[in-house]
Amino acid sequence: MRIHLPLIAMLSVITLSAFIAKPTVISTPRSAGYEYINEFKELAIAEMHRTGIPASITLAQGMHESNYGGSSLATKAHNHFGIKCKSYWKGQTYYHKDDDYDKKGKLLESCFRAYNDAVESYIDHSNFLKYSKNYTWMFSLDKTNYRAWAFGLKNSGYATDPKYAEKLLKIINTYQLDHFDQMSIESLKN
Repeated sequence: MRIHLPLIAMLSVITLSAFIAKPTVISTPRSAGYEYINEFKELAIAEMHRTGIPASITLAQGMHESNYGGSSLATKAHNHFGIKCKSYWKGQTYYHKDDDYDKKGKLLESCFRAYNDAVESYIDHSNFLKYSKNYTWMFSLDKTNYRAWAFGLKNSGYATDPKYAEKLLKIINTYQLDHFDQMSIESLKN
């Protein structure tokens, strides 16, 4: 059997170039953030105009609470805001270990609200804030004052994390989400 060195060399180059020509796509939190924003910015802006909650706050909370849409709560229950069931919740549920413990300190599964899609999650998030006693005072805040909203959510008990406001503000600043707070409904139609 004769070996054709030029043919083998040419096939090696073609094979090698196939691997080199395809760039490796690495998903980073930053790229996941931009993907999340592109998918949900219009919904956040629409909800801002419906309820008065800054779009930047809604997006930052959604990004943080859902791990940019990748958490099991977001992928399996379409819950982008980590909203738990509460005693009055009559909708779908999803159980997931979070931060509820029994009297002996054992981590329990928490009941979270589940939705048919992310749109339902966004609407329920807005309604939850607008109609819950803890948050009603925040609706006197300007919808462009995302800093006050971030600290208001933390001070009103939205999350147990003492750095919750700072984390939301970091996301808002990193992705310049505050510019969505200036957008009109008409801008969504263009």
